[in-house]
Amino acid sequence: MFVVVVGCGRVGASIAQSLIEDGHDVNVIDQNLEALGRLGHEFPGNLIQGPALETTVLERAEIERADAFVAATNGDNTNIVIAQVARDRYQIPCVIARVLDPSRAKFYSQQGLTCICPTRTAIDMMEGALRAFAAEMTEDA
Repeated sequence: MFVVVVGCGRVGASIAQSLIEDGHDVNVIDQNLEALGRLGHEFPGNLIQGPALETTVLERAEIERADAFVAATNGDNTNIVIAQVARDRYQIPCVIARVLDPSRAKFYSQQGLTCICPTRTAIDMMEGALRAFAAEMTEDA
């Protein structure tokens, strides 16, 4: 499988490295050259510096041949827009966007975009832990 990952922060770099370890081909885009350095000089995929909102940058990353696309920048707007471009313009079969705002993630998920919302996950986990603690307190009373 060939994957284009946009954003080489902790999330994007970890995903790219994991995919490589699983034997997949990966190209990574980030505006920040230092961020691309997270993957090291031995990274076998192409590292592309530039704004992923520009189609020339996406095409340098060979998006037209991608099987999957991951939008993992630190900006919801960027992730949503480039994910829609990957899905609609380049017809990438698997497109995943990280969206931090739970209401936006819900809205765009309802529009057919695969959104991962770490904020919603944290809220759900914290609420679950608090409910479990409250249940224990009730049992002990």
